[in-house]
Amino acid sequence: MVSLSDSTKKWSVIIPTAVLPTKYRVASRRSLLARLELEKALKSELLMIGHPKSGNTWLRVMLSRLYGIRHGLPANLIAHSDEMHRRNPAIPRIAATNGHYSYEGAVGDKLEIGSADNPLRHKPVIFLARNPLDVAVSWFFQFTKRQSAPKQELINQSIERPIDRRSVTMWEFVRESEIGLPSLIDYMNRWERNVQALPKGKVMPYEYLRNDAVGFLRDLGEHIGDPFTPEEIKGAVEFGSFDNLKQLEGRGFFKQGGMVRRNANDPDSFKVRRAKIGGYRDYFTPEQTAELEELVNTRLSPSLGYTPITPAPVPAEAA
Repeated sequence: MVSLSDSTKKWSVIIPTAVLPTKYRVASRRSLLARLELEKALKSELLMIGHPKSGNTWLRVMLSRLYGIRHGLPANLIAHSDEMHRRNPAIPRIAATNGHYSYEGAVGDKLEIGSADNPLRHKPVIFLARNPLDVAVSWFFQFTKRQSAPKQELINQSIERPIDRRSVTMWEFVRESEIGLPSLIDYMNRWERNVQALPKGKVMPYEYLRNDAVGFLRDLGEHIGDPFTPEEIKGAVEFGSFDNLKQLEGRGFFKQGGMVRRNANDPDSFKVRRAKIGGYRDYFTPEQTAELEELVNTRLSPSLGYTPITPAPVPAEAA
């Protein structure tokens, strides 16, 4: 009996449904892909929850390298689900999902506080949190320059005001759209509550990964019950450094796993774009920045550690 990879199963849904009228295409894909998303999560030994552009792919790259070093697998192999487990059953299956948009919400429903008891609630689960202001900017670039057409269609079909990625401005996307900053804040609050209520749930900030990747990976290994050696961590951190990944993506080194190069001539289309903490301030006027920061200060859960946000210092020449 032939065993299909999770990636093959996904495309076996997307390709045949492409010829259907929009209404039926969207309904079919949402239903069938939700079933696959749940199947992946149920098979996994680690479930990663994170909004797009919260460092999910970056963490998967380093996790993949950890196990690649341990088991002698190629450096360009990135685990999204069972890619590495199929090569070596000693490597755990890793499921990564946002648990929210379209079919990925099927996993989120199972982990919602108050949901019926089910196997997903007893797995090691991490929520990769990140400052929603930085997420919002990177999410704009992801949605307008990298998002696959099938996934973008599913998201647009689930909101009242679909977004035209060819014409939407960053301010319109971040402040006014249904998947902009207000939605991101609600997402962060929801998943902090959900994950903290799980017996093996853990909130792990992107900023921790950015500032102390060694400590982050050490803590993660302990959390999932599979500690990594100092040598494995060192190799994974060196491979996963911003400069190295930026160079590798630019060369087209990666062929799957969300790191495939989209447009070599447009740096904003790269998956590894800036990774700058607080970089959102570079994209808005002082008045816009103040409005966005006030929104976060008043609505984001303080226990996540991102508030209160203090205003950026005024340059001496502007004072």
